[in-house]
Amino acid sequence: LPLPTLSPFLLSFSSSQNRLYKRPFNEAFEETPMLVAVLTYVGYGILTLFGYLRDFLRYWKIEKCHNATEREEQRDFVPLYQDFENFYTRNLYMRIRDSWNRPICSVPGGKVDLLERVSHDYNWTFTYTGKVIKDIINMGSYNYLGFAENAGPSKIPVTKVLSQYGCGMCSTRQEMGNVDKHEELETLLARYLGVESALAYGMGFATNSMNIPALVGKGCLILSDELNHASLVLGARLSGATIRIFKHNNMQSLEKLLKDAIVYGQPRTHRPWKKILIIVEGIYSMEGSIVRLPEVIALKKKYKSYLYLDEAHSIGALGPNGRGVVEYFGLDPEDVDIMMGTFTKSFGAAGGYIGGKKELIDYLRVHSHSAVYATSLSPPVVQQIITTMKCIMGEDGTTLGKQRIQQLAENTRYFRRRLKELGFIIYGNEDSPVVPLMLYMPAKIGAFGREMLKRHIGVVVVGFPATPIIESRARICLSAIHTKEILDIALKKIDEVGDLLMLKYSRHRQVPLLDRPFDETTYEETED
Repeated sequence: LPLPTLSPFLLSFSSSQNRLYKRPFNEAFEETPMLVAVLTYVGYGILTLFGYLRDFLRYWKIEKCHNATEREEQRDFVPLYQDFENFYTRNLYMRIRDSWNRPICSVPGGKVDLLERVSHDYNWTFTYTGKVIKDIINMGSYNYLGFAENAGPSKIPVTKVLSQYGCGMCSTRQEMGNVDKHEELETLLARYLGVESALAYGMGFATNSMNIPALVGKGCLILSDELNHASLVLGARLSGATIRIFKHNNMQSLEKLLKDAIVYGQPRTHRPWKKILIIVEGIYSMEGSIVRLPEVIALKKKYKSYLYLDEAHSIGALGPNGRGVVEYFGLDPEDVDIMMGTFTKSFGAAGGYIGGKKELIDYLRVHSHSAVYATSLSPPVVQQIITTMKCIMGEDGTTLGKQRIQQLAENTRYFRRRLKELGFIIYGNEDSPVVPLMLYMPAKIGAFGREMLKRHIGVVVVGFPATPIIESRARICLSAIHTKEILDIALKKIDEVGDLLMLKYSRHRQVPLLDRPFDETTYEETED
C-alpha cells in the first residue's frame, strides 16, 4: 500500500516491531490453493462414505473385521471402544500404516538401513522378510548436528564411562542415583545456556509434562500457542491452571489475552491471577516456524508475566554458536524465566533440561515429580551430552562443532530455496532445519512416502489429526552431515515424485540464479 494510506498506528507499530529484531525474520505460509482445498475435502468425503460402507459390510460379516470389537454379552455395559473415534484409524491410517513405524537397524545418520517388511492383509499385520534395505538417505531424524553416530568424538569417552559406571543407576537422583557426571553435566549446561543453574531429566516429554504442574496451579493462567507440543499441552492440563490459547506466533492475539487477563482477572471472582505463564516453542516441529521471541519478551515485560520457552528443536540448531533461539535473536537469557530443552535432537542423546535462576532450579529439585521420582540419566548418555556440548562450545580444542552449526545453516537455506524453485509449497522460517513440504490430499500421504522409499529416500509423512485436515505434509529434517551431493540426490528424487503425484502447487516460484553461492537466498516472485 502507498504510505499515505497507512494509519499512523500501523506505521508506529511496524517501526517499533522492527526495532526488536537485529536480523531479518522471514517466514512463509503460502495459502492453500482453492482447487486443492476443495479436492482435499472431496477426498476426505469419499473416504468417509467408503468407510461407512465398509463398516456396514463388517457389521454383517460380509467383510472380515480386523479391529478390536466388544463381545455380544458386553453390549449392555459402558462401551470400551468408541466406533466413531476409531473410524479414522480403521479406514485411513490402516491403509497407509506402512508409511510409519519402519524398523531401522543402523545409526540414524545421513543414511540408514531398514528391515524389509510386507503385509498380506492391508497393513493390519506385517511380516519381516529378513532382508535389509541399505543406504536409505535419512531425511526424517532430528539429528541436526550429526552427533547421533557410532564413531566420532563421543565414542571413546562414552565407552570409558560405560565400563566404569555401567548402563543405568537404578535409582533416583535424591537416593542412590546421583553421580559426579550428573553434577558435571548441569554445571556445563548452565554455562552453555548462560543461566545461573540447570537441572537435567531422563526424559524430554516428562520434562514438560511434569514440571509445568510444579510451576503453576489453580488460580494461575497459562497462555499457550495453539501449535504447542503434546507434552506442553499435557503439562498445562495436569497443572489445574486455567488455559487460554493464542493464535500461532500472533502477537496481537497474545497481547489481547494478556490485556483481558489483567483487566478482568479470574472468572467470577475477578481476583488477580496468581501467575500468568506464557508457553512457546523455539522451533515448531510441524510448521518449521521460529517463535517471535523478541516480541514475546517485550509483551512479557510489559504485562509482568512469566515466560516458558521450549527449545527442544532449536537448541544446538539455531544461533551462531548453537545456543538456540535466544542467541539467534541476540537476546539476554535472563529475559526467559524457564528455559527448557531436550538432548534428543542436536546432542544425539536422551533426556531434557530446565535452566533459569538458582531459586527456580532449587525449587524444582524438590517439587518436580520428574526430578524426585524418575530414575536418573544413564551415565553413558550423560557423557554423550557432555562431549557433544563441549564440542559445540569449542572446549574440546577443535572447530568441529562450529563447522557443523555453519553446515546445518547452509544446508537449510540451500534445501529450502531449491524446493521453492521446484514449485513446492513449503512452510516455515528460512533458517529452520524443519522443512514441511505440503501434500494436502489424503491419498498422497501414503503415496509420497512409498514413492520416496522406492527411490531410497526416507521421509516422514504427517496427516490429520496431527495437522489440520487440509494441511497434510511431508516433514523433512535436515542435518549437518547431509553433504551437498546427498541433498542434490534427495532434491532430484523429490522433483520426480512431485511431478508424478502433481505436488507442485506453488504459484510463487523462486527464480534460480546460476551464479549465486548455494548458501545465499535471493529470489523474485513470479505468477504462473
